[in-house]
Amino acid sequence: MRILLVEDHVELSRWLSKALRDAQLTVECAVNGTDADSLLLTQEYALVILDLSLPKMDGLEVLKRLRARGSRTPVLILTARGGLNDRVNGLNLGADDYLAKPFELVELEARVKALLRRAQGNEAVTIHCGALSFDTVSRMFSYGGALLALTPREHAVLEALLTRAGRTVPKEKLFQEVFSLDDNANLDAIEIYIHRLRKKLDTLEQGRVSITTLRGLGYLLQVAPA
Repeated sequence: MRILLVEDHVELSRWLSKALRDAQLTVECAVNGTDADSLLLTQEYALVILDLSLPKMDGLEVLKRLRARGSRTPVLILTARGGLNDRVNGLNLGADDYLAKPFELVELEARVKALLRRAQGNEAVTIHCGALSFDTVSRMFSYGGALLALTPREHAVLEALLTRAGRTVPKEKLFQEVFSLDDNANLDAIEIYIHRLRKKLDTLEQGRVSITTLRGLGYLLQVAPA
């Protein structure tokens, strides 16, 4: 899942980005309202974490424009402007949640996970493909009941494939969900993680699943033929 973090405080942005990536989320950053608005015009995100006091364009204006375009992307307002009027204005403009600075990281992570679950229409769901399963609350993969050890990139690729199991996922779509615009990577990097996932899945016996390459189309996760 790809998140847009809009925060002009550089150190805070780096700290939050690392924490969210450690939680197996792909994070893209913007440091002003104009850049955030441009990204929201051209990119898809599962969630936006939005500061209000931004250079070039106020956070409330970014939110107002996003909702005016009909976008239902969840927005968590994160700001030092914690007055009642600011909270009311943000919620009235379409924000989904509000967290005032200073805050505890554990609370931010809990609110992010809650918004992502709500956006998916599920409070708690386990997705299966053969013996492979993914708990959307803990965000952990297991295989035959045993936890599956994955790197953050492998986790992001497998999540994108599993949530679309049985359907072909274009390489471009995988790249968009796994890497942010800030990452120094090209489209071929996806093939590296597909290869690593195949090696890990091939060592598992019970209810094996496979990742099939469909040339010119993308990748398909499915239960391997007996």
